[in-house]
Parts: sequence; C-alpha cells; structure tokens
Amino acid sequence: MTDAPAPRDIDGNPVRAGLPMAMLAELTHRCPLACPYCSNPLELTRVQAELTAAEWADTFRQAAELGVLQVHLSGGEPASRRDLAEIARAARDAGLYVNLITSGIGLTEARLRELDGVVDHIQLSLQGIDAEMADWISGYGGSFARKMQVAEWIGAIGFPLTLNAVVHRQNLDRLPEMIALAERLGCRRIEVATVQFHGWADLNRRPLMPTMAQAAQAREVVNAARARLRGRMVIDYVPADHHAVYPKSCMGGWGSTGLNIAPDGTVLPCHAAQTIAGLHFDNIRERGLARIWHHGDAFNAFRGTAWLPEPCQSCDRREVDFGGCRCQAMAMAGDARATDPVCSRSPFNARLRAEAEADAASDDTALVYRRMPKEKRT
Repeated sequence: MTDAPAPRDIDGNPVRAGLPMAMLAELTHRCPLACPYCSNPLELTRVQAELTAAEWADTFRQAAELGVLQVHLSGGEPASRRDLAEIARAARDAGLYVNLITSGIGLTEARLRELDGVVDHIQLSLQGIDAEMADWISGYGGSFARKMQVAEWIGAIGFPLTLNAVVHRQNLDRLPEMIALAERLGCRRIEVATVQFHGWADLNRRPLMPTMAQAAQAREVVNAARARLRGRMVIDYVPADHHAVYPKSCMGGWGSTGLNIAPDGTVLPCHAAQTIAGLHFDNIRERGLARIWHHGDAFNAFRGTAWLPEPCQSCDRREVDFGGCRCQAMAMAGDARATDPVCSRSPFNARLRAEAEADAASDDTALVYRRMPKEKRT
C-alpha cells in the first residue's frame, strides 16, 4: 500500500498536523428544547441518519488511537438517545475522559445513576435564572424546574458539574444571579458563554445581540467574581466576537487540537465549518479518522499559517489567533480566506460593528425557535 501524499493547504503549501486532544461528538440533533441561539445547522440531521452505538464505539476507538484524550458528548440533546449509556460506556472503554453536555431534559435519576462511573463530568446548560426567562428562551414549559431537579440528582450522585450559562441581551443583566446559582449548586465551574452568531443564532441577531454596555458590565462582574471565588469555582467567560479588538483562535487553530463529528458521521474542523462553500467533508463511515485528520481536504484547508492573507501574514499575532474564524469571514466577506471581520485591522470590521450595534439597539424580541423538521409519513 502506498503512503498518502503529504498534507497541503489550499495554496499547495505543505502543512504539519499535530494530534487532536479533544473531540465533540454530536450524538443527535434531536432536542426537546427549541433554543433560538442553537449553533446546530439549520438543516438538522434526522434520526435515520444518526451513527449507531456500534459506529460511535468504533469512532471512539479510532479517536483514542489518534491521540484524542477527551470526548464531549453533545447534540441536540444527547439524552434523546435511548442508548446514551451504551455510547458513553464505549467512550470510557476506549480510554477517553467523558464529558456529558446536556440540557438535563430527558435525564432521570435512574439514567444518571446508570452513567455513574462512566461519565467523568457533566455540563448542564442554563437558559435563564428563573422559570419565566428559561422557559421563554428554551421554548419549553417547565424546563427550569426540570433542570434544577436534574442538578440536585447530579450533586447527590457526585458528578463534577459545570453550569453552562448562555448569555445574550435578554439575560446578560442577570449574570450575578447566574454565578450565585452556580455557587448554590456546588458547581466547580461556570462557563459564561455569549451567544456566537452561527446556525439558528444568526436568525435571532436582533433580539439576542448584547449591547456594548452590557458586555463591559459583564466583564466587571466576571472579574469581581473570579477574585471572590478563586480556589472555589472557575469562571470562564466567552465574550461576543463583535466587542473584541482581535479575534479568538478557532478551535485553538484550525485542524490543530480538536475536531467535531456530526450525528451522521461527518467529520468537521469546527461546528460551523459546513457554512464554508467549496470545502469537502469526509465521513467516518467512509474513511478512517486518522486519514481524515491528516489528509482530509477540509482539515488542511486552513491549517497552519502559510495560507494567511495580509495583513494577517505579517501580523505578530498570527501564531496567537491563526487568522481567527473562517466561518465569520465567509458569512460577512463571502470569502473564507478573508481577514476575520472581528479583527480591528480587517477591512470588514467597521461593517461588522455597525451591524452589531444596530442589532443591539433593536427592540425586537420575536424569536425564531429551533425546530426539527417533521418526519414525512410513508
């Protein structure tokens, strides 16, 4: 058997791929919630196309052999899979650290106890600090009460818990209460994640875009809470891209440290990569994970820094942010190779900020909820 050709980027430059440390396994796009900020694609995968538990087990084995250390079981809502425990056990058997990312809806005490000793950590999403906000944002009545019950079970069983607080203009002013709730629940960590405007969130920019004043206040709240809770609870803060001076590195650098696998087995460099026109994405059902990682066209497209345009190529931050977000460049500039519009040095930055400010000034509160397409009857 001949060796595969050396990996090259979209300009034909040779690139060296490191080894991934983490994998996001999107087990399903099914979810009882209808969150308008969901980063899943608008074209959601139907249940018939989902990888089976056996296929996920083989994928986890390949991932561990490739160098992956941790897997994040996500969705949609992973608890929508009746075989969640079987899938999680396969990941653990492969030697991976297993993190469950869940809304809590669909988990019972019995199902959680079935995951005890299999799942290493649970990340519970939070849509609001009370039932009114949480149920409105999630589009699911009773979601907040259910989450608090699940959090109680998680604490009783002894899972390490992270509260994933997704923040936006409608709830960012209540950030101190979110942090206080995480304290009461005994969380080891809270991730304050501002909505990233991809997927369904892009349809809800006007009601969800935070104002500059809110972002500044949130930073003060986070800094004060970090000082107060140092040694007791970690607080991660992901601000809105639109309020940044420089972009964040996508996935720590495109094709450098992590990968995503969609419910149908499509292997992606990042969760929104399929919005980039012209890229070919391999499927785990058709090609081995190691070959996809090292030789897949999509992974090599923006790997490294040789492909970077100016002013990125000459920038002293090129090994810090690696060009930023390719999906954002595609969305605003129509060219995935353009300078990330988030960067203050980008020719598209003024337009991005103007549009963000206009969205944040809107009084529109109408939400487009995430919905699975109805299955056709035969």
